Amino acid sequence: MGKPNVAVLSGFGINCETETITAFEMAGATAKRTHVNRLVDGELKLSDFDILAVPGGFSFGDHLGSGRLLGNRLRFSLREEVRAFVASKKPVIGICNGFQVLVKMGLLPGDEDLSMSQTASLTANDCGRYEDRWVTLEFDRNSPCIWTRGIERLRVPVRHGEGKFVTNDHKLLDKWAQKGQLVAKYVDPDSTYPSSSDEILPFPISPNQSWRNVAGVCDPTGLVFGLMPHPEAYHSTWLSPDWTRETSLKHGPSPAMSIFRNAVEHSRNNREVA
Repeated sequence: MGKPNVAVLSGFGINCETETITAFEMAGATAKRTHVNRLVDGELKLSDFDILAVPGGFSFGDHLGSGRLLGNRLRFSLREEVRAFVASKKPVIGICNGFQVLVKMGLLPGDEDLSMSQTASLTANDCGRYEDRWVTLEFDRNSPCIWTRGIERLRVPVRHGEGKFVTNDHKLLDKWAQKGQLVAKYVDPDSTYPSSSDEILPFPISPNQSWRNVAGVCDPTGLVFGLMPHPEAYHSTWLSPDWTRETSLKHGPSPAMSIFRNAVEHSRNNREVA
């Protein structure tokens, strides 16, 4: 059976597609740089791919808000294709600007009906500036997210100016938490797992002051996952700023590669079932 095919979106200010392609190929997939227009114009079919990745960057220059314009382009031009893709149990990931895109097109946190109605947003960091630093993430072991299975914590980089996860309906946070959709949180690396507090952690442990320290969410199916940090930017141990001082790290794929391997494994299993 061939390798899963990944559509890694490009165009209009997206600039992290090369790192994303590298991570998926290291995980055992075939990744293709796919310009958004080729899908919108029908030159390529989303259904021909097994995984969809929306990388980071500054889509459409972040005019009208980060991820807003690309999110609208996908929601209004590829709405049914995207819904059919998820209904076919095919994984979707949005990283940084890609996370903003998925939230603003309504795919995340999403609902069981795939209505694609926006219920949350990612707003400006409380510090008022772009943050480029390393953070520690904790993952909900009870989450349905297929991307984070078996992962408890990861140290990964963030680089964003609008990463504060918010919603205008606080009751939704409880709903999402109960369903395991608040899958990734910023956490103090010195705390024990699991961290049970929802109190917002101080800067820079939480680089943006997201409500409940949310760094990433999934949809109810666990197939669609978005996060502000960049696991693809840490696909190899030598990309860590202190890898030469950490004797536990050997030269090779980093722990962050588990995210991509999980999706590739899911896609292989999904192909066999189909």
